[in-house]
Amino acid sequence: MPAQPLEGITVVALEQAVAAPFATRQLADLGARVIKVERPGRGDFAREYDREVKGVSAYFVWVNRGKESVVLDVKDATDRALLEAMLARADVFVHNLAPGAVDRLGLGTETLRAAHPRLITCAISGYGDSGPYREKKAYDLLIQCEAGLLSITGSPEAPARPGISIADIAGGMYAYTGILTALYERERTGAGTDLSVSLLDALGEWMGHPYFAQAYGGAGVVRSGARHPSISPYGAYRCGDGGQVFLSVQSDREWVALCERVLRRPELVRDPRFADNPLRRTHDEELTAELEACFAGHPAEGLIALLDGAGIANARLRDLAEFTAHPQFDARDRWGEFGSPVGALRGLLPPVEVAGRRAPMRPVPGLGEHTEAVRAEFSEPAPRPGTAGPA
Repeated sequence: MPAQPLEGITVVALEQAVAAPFATRQLADLGARVIKVERPGRGDFAREYDREVKGVSAYFVWVNRGKESVVLDVKDATDRALLEAMLARADVFVHNLAPGAVDRLGLGTETLRAAHPRLITCAISGYGDSGPYREKKAYDLLIQCEAGLLSITGSPEAPARPGISIADIAGGMYAYTGILTALYERERTGAGTDLSVSLLDALGEWMGHPYFAQAYGGAGVVRSGARHPSISPYGAYRCGDGGQVFLSVQSDREWVALCERVLRRPELVRDPRFADNPLRRTHDEELTAELEACFAGHPAEGLIALLDGAGIANARLRDLAEFTAHPQFDARDRWGEFGSPVGALRGLLPPVEVAGRRAPMRPVPGLGEHTEAVRAEFSEPAPRPGTAGPA
């Protein structure tokens, strides 16, 4: 049994920024060999997003662990021949170049499918390969705007960008799962396939709840800060020591437990304003006043203990320093080290753990670190079918 399930799978990635690198890093974490093709000079422009990790971009470190970096000028005949040799032996080709770029390079899906019938290709774009927005440039925040996410994120007074690149992550995750599905299908059929993922489509899928609420509920979802727009009580509540506790009640059974065991106000169960979740949401301000009046007698940690005892879901708001020291990560040994051009770095292990197999996290590559080794490898004749590589 291989140490990781995707060992023996080779991925060639003509990628940059976040969405495609995020997808291919997941494949690398599962054991795939990911050869990242970068531009001469500065490489993937995400390398220059910031200098937060000992002079290296935090974005780049995050999404490029475990890959090989090869610098190629794909318009140069020699480098183009090397790229084609890599594709001839690859299982997967991923790209997220500007609209139309791969077609202009002669690497469109029809061309590759004719030359390499077992190859799985995955194109990640902002808006898809047709329609009036096909040629429009797309970046994470702009996709959030076009998908309507910013209209429902933030406070009632102003929209706010979520703190992470959620559109890129959505697109990357659908590309990742699509590639895994295509690899499984190829095991049955022997044929590769062509995948396409649009960031707008990916984030649009995640907008399902607000869409249905708007389309069929009339009022739709409004910006509600740290409160849930559809469920109550659900959000942050002040405690007696000035702290905040976040809690969530998801059912009438939990509502009863909150009233009787935490608030010590069983009469609220029968209050017609709070009889079910839609009514509690309608009267959320009044309900908040009732809760915070009861919580005023408890410090945050004491309230958390009460909520835990009553089976009410809750959390404290942690900053990033507290996140890195989270006791749950420590108890489960979820931190590991991996190499980089600036030395060893500490990071969380991949979230998918297969049958308890923890392969070491592989390094973040320096720009062009593997170019010469890959040139030497792929200048050799390809192995005969059945003698090496994946079935």
